[in-house]
Amino acid sequence: MTRTNNWSVSIASDQNNPALSKEQKAFNSLIKQIDKRRKRLGVWETAAFAFQQQYVNDLLPLEQTMTSLQIRMVHCLDRAHGQKGLTQAERRKTAAVIVDWARDLIDEEESLKTIYNKYNPIDYDSETASEVDNMKSLFEAMFGVELGDEDISSPEDLLQHAQAHMEQQQEQAEAETIAREARRAARKKSPKQLAAEARAHEEQAQISLSIREVYRKLASALHPDREADPLERDRKTKLMQRVNAAYTKNNLLQLLELQLELEHIDQHSINGLSENRLKHYNKVLKEQVRELDQEIRHVEATFRCTYGVPPFEELSPDIVLRNLAIEIKNFRQNIRALERDLVAFEDIKNLKGWLKTFKLASARSISFDRGML
Repeated sequence: MTRTNNWSVSIASDQNNPALSKEQKAFNSLIKQIDKRRKRLGVWETAAFAFQQQYVNDLLPLEQTMTSLQIRMVHCLDRAHGQKGLTQAERRKTAAVIVDWARDLIDEEESLKTIYNKYNPIDYDSETASEVDNMKSLFEAMFGVELGDEDISSPEDLLQHAQAHMEQQQEQAEAETIAREARRAARKKSPKQLAAEARAHEEQAQISLSIREVYRKLASALHPDREADPLERDRKTKLMQRVNAAYTKNNLLQLLELQLELEHIDQHSINGLSENRLKHYNKVLKEQVRELDQEIRHVEATFRCTYGVPPFEELSPDIVLRNLAIEIKNFRQNIRALERDLVAFEDIKNLKGWLKTFKLASARSISFDRGML
């Protein structure tokens, strides 16, 4: 779980230091950036849990109820199609609705395939095979992926095969990149390159040393084995676990916050950080900002993948919860409408009245209730 606290690390101006230096300003700016990203992760954590609870407890049962009612409606319209009282135009329209609905529901109930084939000029299996062939040609043309003569019976199978081929190509490309980098690294380096690498290694060593010094001070003060009192030993053990976790993640800000929390440092100590030390700290904090950005992207990408959110649709904790509430409300309204229509359409006159105003649309979005009944 994302940890939040009230220990604010920042450099403040005072009488001895009325104007902050460039590194001090950068330090404060990075702290604010990290805090902003921490809060966003915390909001996502809370929203994702609330979304998952509503999705499982409210939306999924409504989807199942809706699907069951839609299947019943296909059977209802199939029966109505054979009844007396409908004109030829009304029968054609009813057949079109049946085909539109049944196509999306066959995966839920295999028996609907018979009804689909009854009203569609091309049987479902032949139509699916043709769709798969067209999609296969499109994938091969767009992505340069050769899918060969593999047995692919559905669009879902095609997507899985295409993804596997693309992943294989990506792995091959990455292997080639690694090989090129290895060959480049094996070449003899110029004195200028060697000097630049030495400077980079020295700078990284200084950065690591700066973080390690903060860690050692905390570890020395909190080592639980040196504490005789059981309660105090337990407290220090938990604090040391937090210290170790922060150090393992190279989380400089959390280490500094722990120092403030434990009163190992104060505002005067933070204000007095040397420019050289701040330069090292700022490099660590910049990396922490990048890691938090990456973590946020991962959280959002996982959410999109789990719940089928399109890649270009705006995404935020507030938006997903609001959209979920709207979707749940719409499902309940459509379920009530379908329940009324299933009863009403037993009377052929009600169906005829609906057919007069109905315009064929996407099957899964059809609402049979039009205020006619």
